[in-house]
Amino acid sequence: MNPTGFALFSTAIGACGIAWGPRGLVGVQLPEAGEVATRARMARRFPALVECEPPSEVQRDIASIRALLDGEPLDLAEIELDMEGVNDFQQRVYAIARRILPGRTRTYGEIAEELGDKGLARAVGQALGLNPFAPVVPCHRVLAAGGKWGGFSAHGGATSKLRMLAIEGARPDSDTAPLF
Repeated sequence: MNPTGFALFSTAIGACGIAWGPRGLVGVQLPEAGEVATRARMARRFPALVECEPPSEVQRDIASIRALLDGEPLDLAEIELDMEGVNDFQQRVYAIARRILPGRTRTYGEIAEELGDKGLARAVGQALGLNPFAPVVPCHRVLAAGGKWGGFSAHGGATSKLRMLAIEGARPDSDTAPLF
């Protein structure tokens, strides 16, 4: 077993990347503009890691991520993330985002309010823009005020965000129609 490394894997939305270390996943990469671009981004993000066959626990994580992107309502809470190098504020934002169930959304302001200061909405958006674990930390489920899509730093921008939300059958709350 390789205690560290990275690998690409196919999903319904394209080739994703995954990187791991001895304490869990160190990064997940949504598709870039093709497999070559995704591989190049993984190599830039994780220059000390070698592309290799993932160990069994990472293969389970890949299966869960693939199932989510195929439309299964998984929350991926069982996936262990190595948060070394992720600051405390980002960790708090990511913990809240991980509690958003598939098919549901929250706003940057709601997360800021849960953190104790509605004025942190922009900082929440910036933290999610730096998310190294998408879609395990489901930043695509966080919208701007009024249900507007807001930004999305993955390749394809808001279009990719909307596609992922559509796969999940997202609803802004249980009493309203689907977003699409």
